Amino acid sequence: MSPKPSADAPEPRDRHREILETAARLICANGYDATSIKTIADACDLTKPGLYYYVRSKEHLLAEIMNYGMDLFEEQVLSVVMPIADPLERLKLCMEKNVLLVTEERSKEVTIILHEHATLKGEALAQINARKKRYVRFLESSFTEAIRDGRIRPVHPKVATFSFLGMVLWIYKWFRADGEVPEDQLAREMIDLFFSGLEIPAASPRRGATTRRTKATTDEEGSTP
Repeated sequence: MSPKPSADAPEPRDRHREILETAARLICANGYDATSIKTIADACDLTKPGLYYYVRSKEHLLAEIMNYGMDLFEEQVLSVVMPIADPLERLKLCMEKNVLLVTEERSKEVTIILHEHATLKGEALAQINARKKRYVRFLESSFTEAIRDGRIRPVHPKVATFSFLGMVLWIYKWFRADGEVPEDQLAREMIDLFFSGLEIPAASPRRGATTRRTKATTDEEGSTP
C-alpha cells in the first residue's frame, strides 16, 4: 500500500497542486522524456511510492498538468473576458490576459500544453483538444461579432483567430522574464500591433457639418456686444 501523508502535511488537494507545478517546471526545463518519475519525486521531497499516492503514472501526471493548465487559463482569461459586451474590447482584453498568463513565471502548466501537446495520446489528448477548441470557437465568434458590428475590418474570422493565437502562443519560445521587455509592455505592444490593422476608427464628423458649425460659432461671436 502507498504511504499516506503525515498529519502535519499539506492538505491533499494543495499537495497535489504543488506536485503538478513542480513537475511542470521540471518538464519545461528538461523535456518530458528526460524527466523521470524519480526526479519529480525527489523534487517534491517524496519517495516514488509516495508520488504514486497522488498520480497513477507519468502519462497520467502529464495529462493532469495539462488539465490544470487549462483550468488556470479558463479561470484567468476566459471567465474574465467572456462577459464583456463589446467584442473588440473583449478580444483586446483576451490578448492581454493571455499574454500575461503565458509570460507568468509560475505558469509552466500552460506552457506544457503547447510544448508537449504531441506527447499525449488517446482519450487524454481528445479531452485537452476539446478544451482548446472551446477557446478557438470563442475567438472565432468574437471576431465574427466584431466584424458584424463594424468594429473591425471584414477579414475571415478563422484567419484572424489563428493569427491571434500564433502571436500569443509562440511567446513562450522567446520571452524571458529577465529580458528587456516587461510583461505589461509586451501585452500593450502586441495588442497595438495586432489590432491597429483591424480596428475601424470611430467615424469623424462630416467636414461640411464641421465647417457650418464653425461659421455659425464665428457669426455668433461677431454679433456679441
